[in-house]
Amino acid sequence: MTVEATIYGDRKVFTVAAFNRGVGIWLKRLPEVWVEGEVTELRRNDAWANVFFTLKDPASGACLSATMSRRRFDALELGLVDGESVQAQGRAELYEAKGELAFRVTTIERFGVGEHLAALERLKQALVAEGLFAAERKRPLPRFPRAVGVLTGADAAARGDVLTGIQARFPPAHVVVVETRVQGRGAAERIVAGLASLAAHPAVDVVVLARGGGSFEDLLPFSDERVVRAVAGCPVPVVSAVGHEQDTPLCDLAADVRASTPTAAARLVVPALDELQAGLERARVGLERSVRQLLTRDGERLGRLGERLRAAPRLLLERRRFALDRTGARLQALSPRATLARGYAIVRLGGNALKDASEVTAGTLVDIELRSGGFAARAEEVRR
Repeated sequence: MTVEATIYGDRKVFTVAAFNRGVGIWLKRLPEVWVEGEVTELRRNDAWANVFFTLKDPASGACLSATMSRRRFDALELGLVDGESVQAQGRAELYEAKGELAFRVTTIERFGVGEHLAALERLKQALVAEGLFAAERKRPLPRFPRAVGVLTGADAAARGDVLTGIQARFPPAHVVVVETRVQGRGAAERIVAGLASLAAHPAVDVVVLARGGGSFEDLLPFSDERVVRAVAGCPVPVVSAVGHEQDTPLCDLAADVRASTPTAAARLVVPALDELQAGLERARVGLERSVRQLLTRDGERLGRLGERLRAAPRLLLERRRFALDRTGARLQALSPRATLARGYAIVRLGGNALKDASEVTAGTLVDIELRSGGFAARAEEVRR
């Protein structure tokens, strides 16, 4: 492939594309070299053809963007993480569309664990042994916080992501924002102070610790022991939304909940207003249906009671009439008249029925009642 220039008099002029192409061609002529540095910003995805990372000089801070075939990277099975020191072999290349220099890696070797990574691993193990990351220490987030505290950098995009997410989901939410330094010298002390300030606010029920992505070194304050202990000891639940999904600062392990992004943190700390309204509408419809069913059921029950009340007097009269008839029949059966009808007579002395022959003597005048009529008689003989 040739690089052509346009001639303007005695001047040879290249287009930007031609210039970049020419530089790219010359770079490809360079031999492969070994470059040493710490791995930062490592990004790998099964859907990508390449793995992306940055090689950083720990002494000067100089950085070099690097790419490597994902298949080659996976075949090495190194399990690299940010902060590890490596030696990478490859050659320089130019991304012609943007004129960006990169290092195309063909192989990579781990030759030592970075100082920061080793220190963090030691701290992590000590805090694990202390139980600071234990699952039973995690607290549930409040469903309806009175206020949401947000601790973030002064010019951080994460601040906008959290606030926009909260306002979009739940516009009435009360948000208390504390802006502080989140990287560099003194950042850890500032983060601890900001967290204490939010926790002391009388209305704050949950705190979001938010910071966007950054290099391994940029995120180091969030793995500082003071910050980790402050997060674990915060009197209200803490949501850690620091870095990208692949980043895992130690504050993530100490927080009650980890959010993959600041936007995801907003979804965790406040409910969605439209979902609440939809839920209330469903509850209203269900309540209306229940009341309607209850009224219908009670109306039917009252109708049945009305029918029973209307029928009750008639039934009562019939039962009373039957009882009277039965009592009358019994009285009729016990009546002396019934006895007379069977051929017996009633003997009375002075108007009282005689029950004992000793009450009369021979010659006593008595009245005798028959079923029909009666007559007087005198006793001639008394048998006792």
